[in-house]
Amino acid sequence: MLIYVAGAVPEPAPTLLAGPGREVRICRKEEGPDRTELLENIRDADGVMTLLSCRVDAEAMAAAKKLRVISNYAVGFDNVDVEEATRRGIVVTNTPGVLTDATAELAIALLFAAARRIPESERFLRAGRFRGWGPNLMKGVLITGKTLGLAGAGRIGQAVGARGRALGMNVVYFDEEARPEFERLTGAERVDKAGLLARSDFLSLHLPLTPGTKHFLEYEDLRRMKRDAVVINTSRGPVIDEEGLALALKERVIMSAALDVYEREPEVDPRLLALENVVLAPHIGSATVETRARMAEIAARNLLDVLERRMPMHPVNPQACAGFSGRAATGTV
Repeated sequence: MLIYVAGAVPEPAPTLLAGPGREVRICRKEEGPDRTELLENIRDADGVMTLLSCRVDAEAMAAAKKLRVISNYAVGFDNVDVEEATRRGIVVTNTPGVLTDATAELAIALLFAAARRIPESERFLRAGRFRGWGPNLMKGVLITGKTLGLAGAGRIGQAVGARGRALGMNVVYFDEEARPEFERLTGAERVDKAGLLARSDFLSLHLPLTPGTKHFLEYEDLRRMKRDAVVINTSRGPVIDEEGLALALKERVIMSAALDVYEREPEVDPRLLALENVVLAPHIGSATVETRARMAEIAARNLLDVLERRMPMHPVNPQACAGFSGRAATGTV
């Protein structure tokens, strides 16, 4: 039985995957394999653990002779053609829940960084331009008492909202579903998109990438926001039209933005790179030692469960698990 790990996934995944009768091949490159390498290694694999950078589409699945499971080392799975996998009887799994706190904490960190112009201030100081305190030096905006808008109120969106409320912010959210318990705990108010844009001082995006959410924020949407508004994105890059965002920031249609994800990742629009009023991070939402290890454990156990015909903890397409037994005891997951 061959298992291919498409990237330098940390322990405990390699140890968990190793075992009698299993050959484990691991791509040691941090960014994962290139397309040719992926297709070559998936060809004879029974199971593959993928990174978000690995596109497992119909072509890749057609190249795989006996693939039974695609275990995504991520919560999102827009890199996998789930419909095609289901048609072929291939189970797709992911790692939801485990990175909620890490991503929510980063969203709040980005919010602070943009509000108080921290990266810009550091660049200013390191360049030797600091000449002493001044009444207008690097003025930002207060967070306390401001309105935090959430586009998407799933696990991560709610975690960000709870943290915002603890910081003394008012919370509004836009979501297909009402979240009554979230409203009870935080005083959050559900609004439509127009209300979200008009009322948010800080707008944090927590939308999955679907055809309906691509370019959720475009230039004309940003024009409907407050002039001193801040946009934070830790979800998926394409939910923002980067060209429109760059123009809005250049024209000071909004005050600033803070991004952890990009429309054509890992490429970043050079117009954004040239602007001072945007904070840029290299997709580090889940990048804590604890979170990445937990993701590795869950992804490995998901993969092994499918290969042993047990129902995995986190199937994306459970209909592909027909005939599987109930879950066996699998440690701490």
